[in-house]
Amino acid sequence: MSFKDFGLLDEVVQGVEAMGYTDPTPIQLRAFPIILSGGDMMGSAQTGTGKTAAFALPILTKLKSRGATRCLVLEPTRELAAQVETAFRDYARFMDVTVGLVHGGVGFGKQRELLTEGVDVLVATPGRLLDFLGDGTARLGDIEFLVLDEVDRMLDMGFLPQVRRIVDSVPKKRQTMFFSATLPPELETMTKWLLKNPEAVEIGAQRMPADTVTHALYPVAKDQKFDLLVAMLERTKFDSAIIFTSTKIMADKVAHRLKDLKHSVAVLHSNRTQREREDALAGFKSGKYEVMVATDIAARGLDIAGVSHVINYDVPQHPEDYVHRIGRTGRALNVGDAFTIFTAEEMDHVRSIERFIGTSITRQKLEGFEYLYTTLFNESSIPAGGFGKGVRTLSGYSFGARRKRR
Repeated sequence: MSFKDFGLLDEVVQGVEAMGYTDPTPIQLRAFPIILSGGDMMGSAQTGTGKTAAFALPILTKLKSRGATRCLVLEPTRELAAQVETAFRDYARFMDVTVGLVHGGVGFGKQRELLTEGVDVLVATPGRLLDFLGDGTARLGDIEFLVLDEVDRMLDMGFLPQVRRIVDSVPKKRQTMFFSATLPPELETMTKWLLKNPEAVEIGAQRMPADTVTHALYPVAKDQKFDLLVAMLERTKFDSAIIFTSTKIMADKVAHRLKDLKHSVAVLHSNRTQREREDALAGFKSGKYEVMVATDIAARGLDIAGVSHVINYDVPQHPEDYVHRIGRTGRALNVGDAFTIFTAEEMDHVRSIERFIGTSITRQKLEGFEYLYTTLFNESSIPAGGFGKGVRTLSGYSFGARRKRR
């Protein structure tokens, strides 16, 4: 089926086709009829499945032309909000519909002016929107369409109380769309007060990394963690690499030390200013920076193409974040590599990940690196079947050989 087969507005179809899209994705095929018919929807869809268009195209079709602020889209981070706002603008390029963006990290002036003038579609992060609701600048009394995107991420970031306050400011008679990459049990109570008889759509529930990604674990003593990272960067032929840390402090520390070693490094986390975050993303995409050190703010949703390698400097504490992180590489049918450095203290997180994806992950050892002894090298510490093919032996224990890129 084509975009023309769903009853989408001609101008909307023209907009999406102008972006080079010809065939709807599975999430779009399922979502279009539900949203166009006026029903609430609860969608579980992975990054890269086209879920922004899944709700944007039918909403724009129902908006048709300019009016009051009738659509509100909530996003957990500034980067995702900016990306979704850009997508709405692109899809609506042949329509008389306005789109606005409200988020923290920048001044209030231009955003206040935007809200005063009025927009048809408002994309916002919860904190800044509440600021404008508090001073009366934002008015949500005409909202007809409410979209909550990356809801599991909002939950992780502690936004649930803020979201509830925003939803209380929106008319009860509305159409609500709820999208989440995962559906943890904690979201069940949220859906009960948020949605009315929703249709559930689950597309691409991904517990396994993509086939295009080769991933492995690298055990190391805690004192050698950074040294192993440096050795990986020096001995690996990469085009661009994202290094994930679990905290903002560690991201800054790792980036600073890499800069001292003359690596071109961008840093992305929530404590950076909006200008710094924009410069980091733009510089990394353009090739100005070969490495980006980031927290999980970069693990989902962001459109970053051409990443050849992902390195988990810290093992993610939530298993699904492992799949999201390493999914930053191996995109668009390109191959990619993902390395996870781990210490004995992180072994429980490793086991949780392996349970989540349903398989053990190959343990490897970087050839030529002078390892200190760690209990992780004990055979009893390593899950059965944890080693892949092409192994070599060190003191009686096997480690996978490093894959060379072609």
